[in-house]
Amino acid sequence: MRSFLGLSNWAISGFVFCALILIAGPAAAQDGIAGIPAFNVGQSANGGATYSLSLQILALMTALTLLPSLVLGMTSFTRIIIVLSILRQAMGTQQTPPNQVLIAIAMFLTFFIMAPTFTQLNDLVLGPYMDGQMAADAAINDGINIIKKFMVQNTRVSDLVMFAEMAGDQPYATPEEVPLNVLLPAFITSELKTAFQIGFLLFLPFLVIDMVIASILMSLGMMMLSPMLVALPFKLLLFVLVDGWAMTVGSLVATYSVS
Repeated sequence: MRSFLGLSNWAISGFVFCALILIAGPAAAQDGIAGIPAFNVGQSANGGATYSLSLQILALMTALTLLPSLVLGMTSFTRIIIVLSILRQAMGTQQTPPNQVLIAIAMFLTFFIMAPTFTQLNDLVLGPYMDGQMAADAAINDGINIIKKFMVQNTRVSDLVMFAEMAGDQPYATPEEVPLNVLLPAFITSELKTAFQIGFLLFLPFLVIDMVIASILMSLGMMMLSPMLVALPFKLLLFVLVDGWAMTVGSLVATYSVS
């Protein structure tokens, strides 16, 4: 079984490598006819850097491999998925909702929360770059600054100061001055702390129901009856009566500051 998995991984890697060769082949041949290397960084008329098609495709494929990490570490996805997982465990519903549903909910809420930031990226960075009005390096710097603004607004000052002191930096005046090597661990640490605080508050009412049901069963002498089995319908009833999903989702969205 292990050899089969290893063979599959090699087959997938070979397929991706062959696809890159097939895609970059015509561009490389065309560049070869013109006497220009396939991977070339030149200079445009206005002084900006220009990249060959093969180099752009390579950068795009590299960005696609890093996309899951960026979604997890630079957006609101981490806080949402942790809170939803703790909520499911507090309700005691085992695998209901399933993991796929929780991930889908977290993704949709992430897109909703990040919509203003994504709109700024499209209007100020992606649109001008696609129209040829902005160089690639300028577009990357402006895009990083927009993401930094969101992350700084939703990062605890104490976490940011802690990692800044560990890096030996002075206090920063603007969000643009915060380096990514300081902001990324500070943001993810702040997200984890906030997620567990929200999860603790969600866990308390369900814990009270479990304790009450367990006390009632012990007083009635029903020692062989599982308290979790009896408490489950009461927890579901409470969650439905208070419109728990709407309250949880609304509270999660309200914890973020986007401007």
